[in-house]
Amino acid sequence: MLDVNANRLVVASCTPKTHEPVFKSVLESMDLDSSYLEFVNIREHSSFVHRNDKEGAQRTAEDAIKSGVARATVLEKILVKEVDITKKALIIGGGVAGLSAGIDLAEEGFEVYLVEKSPTIGGKMAMLDRTFPTDDCSI
Repeated sequence: MLDVNANRLVVASCTPKTHEPVFKSVLESMDLDSSYLEFVNIREHSSFVHRNDKEGAQRTAEDAIKSGVARATVLEKILVKEVDITKKALIIGGGVAGLSAGIDLAEEGFEVYLVEKSPTIGGKMAMLDRTFPTDDCSI
């Protein structure tokens, strides 16, 4: 392995969604905390935005990279703390979104408490007689 005195990693490329785990593992292989990784997304934030202006794309990318390097100099280790959770959820609102969230959470083993200000659930759907496209009853 190359002997370097690096303490931060700045990657100027595309979105971190795809490659972030790879670069975090590179840092870990160098015995550096993965908190010291800074991604600069020059694809979506520069080349895509300025695809018809190559000089503008270049200037934007250079500014973004300079900003990323400056930010990397002040990155600090992020402490990760694991805590126990109570599998309970409070959902405010018994409309379609609240009911759907409640069902999803209950299927994941959460104890769900649903609070609704009206005497009935259903939200706006409860006000509809029929729904499109099937013309079924809304509730």
